[in-house]
Amino acid sequence: MSTISIRLPESLHDGIREAARREGISINQFIASAAGEKLAAWATEEYLAARARRGDRVKFEAALSRVPDREPDPKDTI
Repeated sequence: MSTISIRLPESLHDGIREAARREGISINQFIASAAGEKLAAWATEEYLAARARRGDRVKFEAALSRVPDREPDPKDTI
């Protein structure tokens, strides 16, 4: 476990304190959770960008052309 000291604007600190109170957790838990969520979001964005770079429009359209053109099952209609 590591310890860090950060400077926050008072308004942000107040908002974090209130959110942590509402959730019934400590400010430390709230900030650790928020940091973890942000890292996960960045990792997901990087993963999706890498997948998009590997995409191939021609191969996609070739695969799509093999799908039968028919009406959806009645259970699948809106």
